[in-house]
Amino acid sequence: MKELVELIAKKLVEHPEDVQVRIIDGEQGQSIELHVHADDMGRVIGKAGRTAKAIRTLLHPAASKAHVRVTLHIVE
Repeated sequence: MKELVELIAKKLVEHPEDVQVRIIDGEQGQSIELHVHADDMGRVIGKAGRTAKAIRTLLHPAASKAHVRVTLHIVE
């Protein structure tokens, strides 16, 4: 799942070298933190959050296949 988020984010942003993905395991499942350059926040979040929602939608089938609960957090 880390590779999926990283691939999608790098294709969206203008500064792909600044994309970092970190997975944090917790009691409620995995939390994925996506760090991007400040100038790319709008591209990753999208208008009214549509792009971020689409990324989360793509994550859910991969997470259910791995029997894990996943949340995505976009961090500057």
